[in-house]
Amino acid sequence: MDVHDEHGMPGTVVPATQPRTLLLVDDEPNILASLKRLLRRDAYHILTANSGQEGLDVLAGHAVDVIVSDQRMPGMLGADFLRKAKLLYPQTIRIMLSGYTELQAVTDAVNEGAIFKFLTKPWEDHQLREHIAEAFRLKGIDDDNVRLNAQLRDANHALAAANAAMQALLRQQQHQISRDEVSLGIARELLQFLPLPVIGLDEDGMIAFINAAAENLFERGAALLGNEAVLVLPQLFDGQGAPCLAAIDGQPYAVAVHPMGLHSRSRGSLVTLSRHGADT
Repeated sequence: MDVHDEHGMPGTVVPATQPRTLLLVDDEPNILASLKRLLRRDAYHILTANSGQEGLDVLAGHAVDVIVSDQRMPGMLGADFLRKAKLLYPQTIRIMLSGYTELQAVTDAVNEGAIFKFLTKPWEDHQLREHIAEAFRLKGIDDDNVRLNAQLRDANHALAAANAAMQALLRQQQHQISRDEVSLGIARELLQFLPLPVIGLDEDGMIAFINAAAENLFERGAALLGNEAVLVLPQLFDGQGAPCLAAIDGQPYAVAVHPMGLHSRSRGSLVTLSRHGADT
């Protein structure tokens, strides 16, 4: 098989990683030589073959963008070659160039989508170059669409994976919240039944919890909730807000503040009151 590989002369800048590859198929060497001379100025990467079968062999070993094939060739007509090229390499753009007006064969190939353009010999140089340039433009659009579709699929897959990960994290957080709520409920219930007066303060020193023992100790009980402890229960703190020995209903109580969050994610503090000197 006589397959020729030629790069065109500089003139049009072509990316090195994506050469515009043109396959010329004709059984007449002088026709191939004329086409190569005409088209080398457009900086195509030109491959040639002398028959339809050789053209298929070239396609099997090279990435081709545009094919220009003669119709009347020994062994395999151009229309049949282009049909096979469409079947095996549908991404190619296919042009028939022939001096024979076999209208039925050409019409059938055009209707089947095997041929993009049909041009007759002898060709007009400018017209042929324009048709081939148009074929490459169309191929570029098709390639861009394929690339964009692939990028869109990748983006959709990445988005789906991110959504799945987010959903898993959300379920994990909801499960943790449920567990925390159960733990908080148990803790509140335990504190409620402690005989020791307990007052819970948030990070800002606001009263967020009072157990039953503390409600019984203070006349206003539940009304203290939501208020700043140092303002509504000043007897429990010295002038600087530190706990002190307090007198409640004539009885001395030791006030202790226990910061929360040392062994959990809780914030704030617990204030406990115990009878001072109750065991003496």
